[in-house]
Amino acid sequence: MAIGDVVEVERVPDCYHVDTGMYGTADYGSVYLLDAERPAIVDSGIGTNYERVLEGLASVGIAPADLEAIVLTHVHLDHAGGAGFIAAETGADVYAHADGADFLSDPEPLWEGTKAAVGDQIRHYTEPEPVPADAVEPVRDGDAVDLGSTTLAVHHAPGHAFHQVVFEDPEADAVYTADAAGIYVPTFDAVRETTPPPGFDLEQVVADARMIAGLEPETLCYAHFGAVSADDRLSEYVDVITRWVEAVDRKRAELDDDAAVVEHFVEAADVGEAWGEEKAAGEVAMNVRGVMAYLDDRA
Repeated sequence: MAIGDVVEVERVPDCYHVDTGMYGTADYGSVYLLDAERPAIVDSGIGTNYERVLEGLASVGIAPADLEAIVLTHVHLDHAGGAGFIAAETGADVYAHADGADFLSDPEPLWEGTKAAVGDQIRHYTEPEPVPADAVEPVRDGDAVDLGSTTLAVHHAPGHAFHQVVFEDPEADAVYTADAAGIYVPTFDAVRETTPPPGFDLEQVVADARMIAGLEPETLCYAHFGAVSADDRLSEYVDVITRWVEAVDRKRAELDDDAAVVEHFVEAADVGEAWGEEKAAGEVAMNVRGVMAYLDDRA
């Protein structure tokens, strides 16, 4: 798959995903296009090159004026950064968890927090545009987003971020996983950890993955990257995330130097094959910092 490509999702009717080319990297950022009675997108991408989402919609027959819902799994800017731009182009309502909804209308704190979290990767971002307050639709656990021909059930999944939800399409046996099921890497056909600061919490991440497993989905629609059969992905992720935190904890005790711990894991990373060396280094460094923040909080 190449940047800008739109792919129909198997087993999920009227659903497609577009490769947004996030961070200039193919096979990393997905936005889902739902050709429902009330057309919708799940997540909005990073904001940079948001036009790729609009072009993807056009390619499946959805004009900008027809888009009715921008459904955000959480307000981290790699998921919500495009919401203000796309809302301005389309007039769509924007759905997000109530605990993160205010950041959409006043994104400055989110922008400053993102710069602190992602480091040098910020050069790939575009400062977000505010979403008009009257266009923001807060949701909570147990709510549903009615798209007419289908309904998305809202499940709070705060282990990755306190404002994260996953959306379940019960009729399609599918779940839009946000970052609650890790990152799916097509190159390796495997899931990898995502543990950015400041909100990562291991115990809650494990609980979130088990909650999704309890929904018994057939398909997992990953924001990073693409839709795959659920199979044993969720149990795989519980193992991956647990071993990752343990590895960072051991190396930190060994080296007693946080910068050296980051350097160690960046040098040991193999995801450069999938994402390129620059993105791989930024991703791994951010994830190590997130685990160390979690360990400090736990201590």
